[in-house]
Amino acid sequence: MDDPSGLAVVADGLGLKGPRGWAFRDVSADARPGALIAVAGPSGTGRTCLLLSLTGRMRPTEGRAAVGGLELPRHMAAVRRRSALAHVSGVTDLDPSLTVAEHLREQELLRRRFGDALLRPRQLLRPRAERLRERRRHIDDALATAGLDLAALPKRERTTVRDLERVEALRLSLALALLGRPRLVGVDDTDLKLSAAERAEVWELLRSVTGTGVTVLAVCSEPPSDAVVVRTRADRSEGAEPDGPADPAGEEPDDSPATTADAAPERSDAAPETEPAAPDTSHEKEADDAIAATGRS
Repeated sequence: MDDPSGLAVVADGLGLKGPRGWAFRDVSADARPGALIAVAGPSGTGRTCLLLSLTGRMRPTEGRAAVGGLELPRHMAAVRRRSALAHVSGVTDLDPSLTVAEHLREQELLRRRFGDALLRPRQLLRPRAERLRERRRHIDDALATAGLDLAALPKRERTTVRDLERVEALRLSLALALLGRPRLVGVDDTDLKLSAAERAEVWELLRSVTGTGVTVLAVCSEPPSDAVVVRTRADRSEGAEPDGPADPAGEEPDDSPATTADAAPERSDAAPETEPAAPDTSHEKEADDAIAATGRS
């Protein structure tokens, strides 16, 4: 079984070049497991691309990097399996028409079907009530770590995303990421359009996540003083690539076909790279029961 601690992040001269030039270049980092890492720099300097590269979702084109001792880009698939993304536009977008419970249900179903595939035969031998209690605890733990109190929402778990405040939406996105029990969480646009008080609240939240042992990699404009700061620069040569998922040309895939282009449509970091089978209604019923019980707690 994998070590449950966070992943160390090390980089030296890391760069990524796309069709329109360099997304980022000459990035260095050295952070221990469980660190709060702030990816800081002006908008348009490749912060999101760096976030996706260090979580195994974009292929760097120069330099060296290792996440949890796994070299990139050689072990991109392994890094993806150990990491999760939250609040990344175009990658983990929340559906404004869906409720909090529906988002939790969807993510839990994906996790149960794909994330725990190797454990499934053993898990199915356990009594249904025991499996339900475990899943309820799992959802409760993710919500508690993300600091999302369902009882405080306007319609509890039936509150739609469009009715959430900005910080509440970020907390929900983080809770969904934590359902996969990642060892590294990447959070984009951490302080975008937030007041000073809201920014302080979000950084305190991310510190609490690192307190559980998970490494947090957060894109921001103004890093807190206690974070390990990794900076991107605006004065890159040979053109520039805007923030956001790009398509580095001329690269061979790693040991898994997921590279830059397929990061955007993935809803779940545990999703398979083949077409999923028809839904298992027993898993769906148990996920519904777990979330319903969470809402009543």
